[in-house]
Amino acid sequence: MHADLLFTGGPVLTPEGRTATAVAVTGDRITAVGGGEVLELAGPRTEMVDLAGRLLLPGFQDAHVHPVPAGLELTQCDLTRAKTAAESVAAVRAYAEAHPEREWITGGGWSMEAFEGGTPTKELLDTVVPDRPVYLPNRDHHGAWVNSRALELAGVTRDTPDPADGRIERNAAGEPSGTLQEGAMQLVGRLTPPATSKDRLAALLHAQRHLHALGITAWQDALVGDFLGMDDPAQAYLAAARDGSLTARVVGALWWDRERGAEQIPELVEKRAALSHGRFRAGTVKLMLDGVAETGTAALLDPYLDKCGCATANRGTSFIDPGQLPKHVTELDALGFQCHFHALGDRAVRDALDAIEAARTANGRSDTRPHLAHLQIVHPDDVPRFARLGATANIQPLWAAHEPQMDELTIPFLGPERAAWQYPFGALLRSGATLAAGSDWPVSSPDPLEGIHVAVNRVAPDTGGAPVFLPAERLTLTEALTAYTAGSAYVNHLDDTGRVREGALADLVVLDRDPFAAPPEVIAKTRVALTYVGGARVYAAQEA
Repeated sequence: MHADLLFTGGPVLTPEGRTATAVAVTGDRITAVGGGEVLELAGPRTEMVDLAGRLLLPGFQDAHVHPVPAGLELTQCDLTRAKTAAESVAAVRAYAEAHPEREWITGGGWSMEAFEGGTPTKELLDTVVPDRPVYLPNRDHHGAWVNSRALELAGVTRDTPDPADGRIERNAAGEPSGTLQEGAMQLVGRLTPPATSKDRLAALLHAQRHLHALGITAWQDALVGDFLGMDDPAQAYLAAARDGSLTARVVGALWWDRERGAEQIPELVEKRAALSHGRFRAGTVKLMLDGVAETGTAALLDPYLDKCGCATANRGTSFIDPGQLPKHVTELDALGFQCHFHALGDRAVRDALDAIEAARTANGRSDTRPHLAHLQIVHPDDVPRFARLGATANIQPLWAAHEPQMDELTIPFLGPERAAWQYPFGALLRSGATLAAGSDWPVSSPDPLEGIHVAVNRVAPDTGGAPVFLPAERLTLTEALTAYTAGSAYVNHLDDTGRVREGALADLVVLDRDPFAAPPEVIAKTRVALTYVGGARVYAAQEA
């Protein structure tokens, strides 16, 4: 039988290394991997792709991403390119002037390091948008910047108490200063105009095109549900799966409402059945255990330090009762759900591992493949538990580098010992843990090659002269590529993807070069030339 598609003339990344030079695809599957003998499968209708020395590898998979909010933000007030407070304010002004018809100014993506203390003020917004409400989440979506009009409409005053799961930043006079952290975001966020079904579907398809252009063929959407005013992408996925416009393979992580308990589990079972169709499956539950270190809401075993290096009374926030978490996870595991934990601080990581251990003890070792995302601070005692419990480490490599947010808003408040426990990719891998990888886009860039660059170098791209961040935790290029392919495929239960081998689905990527043939310092300059899902081309660079 002749192949439908044949790649030849370049290195192929297989589980055995880069010894193959040709791959044949028939239908949606890889039918041959090898060398010159594969060319015998060429026929009159075979599409030939000359790799010309470029690397062919499995499609990248993002194990933790938010494409629909990202797609929506790209069409709103996008602050992701602003580096300073002045640039951020100028971008808001420009957007507001260009859109006088908008009742609210929404969007987001600002960087905490652009503002003193990581908390911008309402006065900065009031100078450019005094008459309309403004609501702009930051790039990690754990805080929002609002103006006076937004606070007025929400009835937020100096007398408004902090919600149990959040904080209203206040000025010296006790008035709300313009930054809302965690659950306090919803005080204003609940008033913003919701996106329409048409908007959400368009955002999904826009994001899908962008992700395919980065070589991403599958992903796990880390939040399917209603959370702090974010748009629920569930129906957009279902619509795209039904009409065939969903070309990626997607797992949806159903949101665990942290204000409720086990009574929501039957609803999650119903959602799993109702939302799974075609290339979209919703067999995962997302449990958000804590916040982020920069705002002091990541859950720590020992207290944060203050600016003087002294211990405070703050150990961060547990959004789900640690006493109840093992029961919830055990029940979810027994029902066949995968648990996807947001666990950033060392206490949150330990709580998640304790819950997985309780589920393993009660239910036995099952194939639910729980995974912990972010893992900024992991106590050394907990590193070997990942392999022992079969818990995958879901890493976001771009964050493991020296940058202002790390050096000014994190390390001083952790102290040197805990700062050295951050993003322990190498230690986790050496202990036997499975690594998956993701971006958390729109929190950070979804480009896997940028993440791989940082995983290998522990230096952010285009930051010449920056010191290496904890060099012992670096990965090799093969290890980092494996996390973004086979590792994430494992998390996504897509066992016939993630590797170039006979019989696997032909989810493939051609890069514009072979990164193994160049110094690791230039990995981030690599680009995607071609992306295929099931043997169908979903992206081609103009020069490809």
